[in-house]
Amino acid sequence: MHPTLSIAVKAARRAGAVITRASRDIEGLTVSRKSHNDFVTEVDKAAEEAIIGILAQAFPDHAILAEESGLKGAADAEYTWIIDPLDGTTNFIHGFPQYAVSIGLRHKDLITQAVVYDPERNELFTASRGGGAFLNDRRIRVSKRNELAEALLATGFPSRKFDRMTEFMAIFRELSVKTNGIRRAGAASLDLAWVAAGRLDGFWETGLAPWDIAAGSLLIQEAGGLVSDLNGNATFMETGRIAGGTPRIFAQLLQVIAPHLRA
Repeated sequence: MHPTLSIAVKAARRAGAVITRASRDIEGLTVSRKSHNDFVTEVDKAAEEAIIGILAQAFPDHAILAEESGLKGAADAEYTWIIDPLDGTTNFIHGFPQYAVSIGLRHKDLITQAVVYDPERNELFTASRGGGAFLNDRRIRVSKRNELAEALLATGFPSRKFDRMTEFMAIFRELSVKTNGIRRAGAASLDLAWVAAGRLDGFWETGLAPWDIAAGSLLIQEAGGLVSDLNGNATFMETGRIAGGTPRIFAQLLQVIAPHLRA
């Protein structure tokens, strides 16, 4: 394992321990609303502090972009850690066991290290650019499915901004007919990791933040899959509109999506 990735794994596991302890007393959590359907708990903040503490000590010159505390360091830093301390907060506060810690490292314009940790299942997904993707030290690959009709997809429904709901529902309707099924579990980082592990064959979603997708996008790429924005471009980190999957499923997914996209 790359030494930098080892530090990120340590940070993710530390955050996972914070989350696991809190999960035993969900009713006692203090929950705040940032905006419509956008919640934060003291667990998010404590997990983020745990991650930042480890990364900042090991890499004092690196910038950090985290969901709860924003950007620390220069916006144009050569290295930036991109952190979601608890992806799936809504799931967590309902006791729905689908959430994860997501940590990615961006070097200039490329994500080079990735960790997605599921503390509920103790599943650790990791990747280093050029070094493959792994689940608990076992190499993972995207599935071998080639036909959209056989594919199991995942997505996330719009929950905070609804200006593109008509676009989304048109895509969802067509894919519901043309695939083997669509799942909506509520944690994009895990959806992407599960595509990398071959549990899902494709994924698309809009309205995401960099910390939702930084690590998961590299996992898919290193597992032999493809990732882009919904137009097939490499701007998904900027737009928050992402599609990914096996090479064949990915291409067919974009073909279905394209006619429904609003300018």
